[in-house]
Amino acid sequence: MCPAGSFMGRWRRAGVLALVLLLLSACHGRREFSVKNHGQSLIYDHTLAKTIVEYASAVYMTDLTALYTWTCSRCNDLTQDFEMRSLIVDVENCLQAFVGVAHNLNAIIVAIRGTQENSVQNWIKDLVWKQLDLSYPDMPNAKVHSGFFSSYNNTILRLAITSAVHKARKKYGDIGIIVTGHSMGGAMAAFCALDLAIKLGSDNVQLMTFGQPRVGNAVFASYFAKYVPNTIRLVHGHDIVPHLPPYFSFLSKLTYHHFPREVWINESDGNTTEQICDASGEDPNCCRCLSILSLSIQDHFTYLGVDMESDDWSTCRIITAQSVERLRKDLGSNIIMTKHGVEVSIVENSMQTDWSSSR
Repeated sequence: MCPAGSFMGRWRRAGVLALVLLLLSACHGRREFSVKNHGQSLIYDHTLAKTIVEYASAVYMTDLTALYTWTCSRCNDLTQDFEMRSLIVDVENCLQAFVGVAHNLNAIIVAIRGTQENSVQNWIKDLVWKQLDLSYPDMPNAKVHSGFFSSYNNTILRLAITSAVHKARKKYGDIGIIVTGHSMGGAMAAFCALDLAIKLGSDNVQLMTFGQPRVGNAVFASYFAKYVPNTIRLVHGHDIVPHLPPYFSFLSKLTYHHFPREVWINESDGNTTEQICDASGEDPNCCRCLSILSLSIQDHFTYLGVDMESDDWSTCRIITAQSVERLRKDLGSNIIMTKHGVEVSIVENSMQTDWSSSR
């Protein structure tokens, strides 16, 4: 049974569903935009997805001390041997991420938290109405959602994640990087993966997101497919969020387009299938074949049997600030065993503070 806070949170988020479904009805008769296939092959690994979804779920945890020590209720099972390297918190913007090393995968994991509480309503409204008004550097005619782009590039996330990845590779060598996130966290993870791929090369970076919305236009999707070919976007059943922002044939210049490649997790008659979709990014035989009225907010909060909600749906800034203060006290009093090389980066009121347990 869901906690009362989680239950009420779902009802609040469902309040925008009718509006979104009405707007999605304009998708019929839409003009199609193609994404170039750059000839990249990709193999979907179900076992890897089962592992990565646990990291995408764990980053939602509000107990920063438990995350720092990797002892949270979601910090087990397939992620037990994870070595935390950097914990990143932006109280002002309600952002959270971590970077570490999964020794069983021989890879660096970057996980970025998705939406929480009322931000769901806010960004869904932005997705529907906000224009693609930001040109991506060095990608002519590429347009992206400025809110998602800014959440990664104009906050603490980009600098702190890049620094943590660099330090981890300096210690462990040029191991691969897997970037993940759910919902809005998946959107920010996409920009993170692109940024790292441009810096380190496409062969070094893999992106795996869960319930991710569209983040840019067809031109951007083509560039993305080129720079981050090792990309999987998992879509659970009738999850409404990957259908946002919708296509509008009468507003073709504002059209968003998914980059490849979708894996559609479809449940029917007690059976679950994982369909690997085509390289267009908008395979009409995958989740886009669904009826508009069948889209669901409920399917957004569970992926591969893992809970993708926050463990506390109270006001994000209050919870984050309380968790930050508790972590500071625990580190300062040595209640928790500090780990060598683990950094904590926190932004409060536009002021950044960095801690390192090796200080």
